[in-house]
Amino acid sequence: MLAQAFVSLVGQEVEDDRIDLVRAALTIARTEYPNLDVDTYCARVEDLARRVKRHVPDLGDPSESIAALNRVLFEEEGFRGNAEDYYDPRNSFLNEVLDRKLGIPITLAVVYMEVARRVGFPLVGVGLPGHFLLKHYDVEGCEILIDPFNGGSLLTVVDCQRRLDQIYGGQMPLQPEFLMSVSRRQVLVRMLNNLKSIYLSSRNFRKALPIVDLILAIYPRSPEDVKQRAMLRWSLGQNRGALADLDDYLKMSPDASDADEIRQTAATLRRMMATMN
Repeated sequence: MLAQAFVSLVGQEVEDDRIDLVRAALTIARTEYPNLDVDTYCARVEDLARRVKRHVPDLGDPSESIAALNRVLFEEEGFRGNAEDYYDPRNSFLNEVLDRKLGIPITLAVVYMEVARRVGFPLVGVGLPGHFLLKHYDVEGCEILIDPFNGGSLLTVVDCQRRLDQIYGGQMPLQPEFLMSVSRRQVLVRMLNNLKSIYLSSRNFRKALPIVDLILAIYPRSPEDVKQRAMLRWSLGQNRGALADLDDYLKMSPDASDADEIRQTAATLRRMMATMN
């Protein structure tokens, strides 16, 4: 099963910094492309890294590494942010990003970060609301913020506030926690949540369900995701699975504000299933 393959890459027994984001992101893409040749796309990322390495005379100089990454990814390969069709689900599938050279901030960041990782230039994700970024710490501990959606440009804190102003109409002041680094698991969950939102907005519950399965492969004890999977299963007529999820939700969150409502829903499901037996 796809979820089991995903667990082998991101399960709790795997140390976060050892998660291969490329392979994990391509496994997410298999929800849409079940016959995807993951190894072929992994090899393409390795080839990008080899090309970048040829342009880096001094790995100790961040400006040299960033310039080499930007040259190969944006000037030679032509990767760019898909501002014209931002919510196209293909922007969230890494194989499509590598084929079309189009993506959203987080998928372009995954390409950039993983190519950089392979040439020995460490980067971490930054979960700025609405606009994912990357960050490098230089030898003095100073932060360098990079925006892969906009050609690998370097950002200041003032630039980050401007990004928030563009997205949220000046209603969201920059908070220090917005620029904190995120784990590799959090990167994957953010990718999955983007896809889930796209599918739910179009009421494509059949495609949303396997995405929630993968979120739960990363965080199996997430009550809200267990509840959401229950509702998706119920809407798709998977009553037995829906009931199991509702029961799990109540065990995880017996005092939740909606616990009584969920108990009633579970009771309704049990009555429905009893009449069908």
